[in-house]
Amino acid sequence: MGHHGWQGNPPGTEDEARRRIVEAATACLDRVGLAKTSLSDVAAEAGVTRQTVYRYFPGLKDILRAVALAGVEEFAGRMERHLATFGTAVDAAVESVVFAVRTLPGEPHMGLLLQAGEADFFTDGVVSPLAFSYGARILRNLPVDWPAAGIASDEDLRGLAEVLMRLFLSFLQYPSTPPLTDDKLRALVRRWIGPALRGIPETLR
Repeated sequence: MGHHGWQGNPPGTEDEARRRIVEAATACLDRVGLAKTSLSDVAAEAGVTRQTVYRYFPGLKDILRAVALAGVEEFAGRMERHLATFGTAVDAAVESVVFAVRTLPGEPHMGLLLQAGEADFFTDGVVSPLAFSYGARILRNLPVDWPAAGIASDEDLRGLAEVLMRLFLSFLQYPSTPPLTDDKLRALVRRWIGPALRGIPETLR
């Protein structure tokens, strides 16, 4: 492992080296934004040469991917806190889509993949088994009676998470024309997702 530079404090492992490069990139992005951040800037922030950065990441887009992935946990936590204010299965499902569609593009780090033209990588991440597990975990932790809505098992919950995530991904990549307001998006998702949650009477939703 190359220890050149590192501001006099070389990392002890390969993973730590990658983490510190990602942290350096995050600092640059937070300070000057994507358009003004280069691989040279990241290297200078980490206290290493460009060649050292290349040992761990083939290019700037690969670093951006790592920065975005590092933001998943924080985003998941905020989504869970937001959805915890909704106590029914239908409301939680609908609001998860609205929250993701409205929030993800503006995420300081996760939204980088879309800004950098890395939509395919973003898509692969959202529809991955790991992402579905994250989604299912968020839903499981909500104050919702899932069995009453016909979601009786972890497999069911994961399936619901997959459907919702594929849905918000579609809205993100192929927005409606004209753009939907939050209320219209909410009504559209409720109209077609609501009945799938066991056709619960509207008065109980």
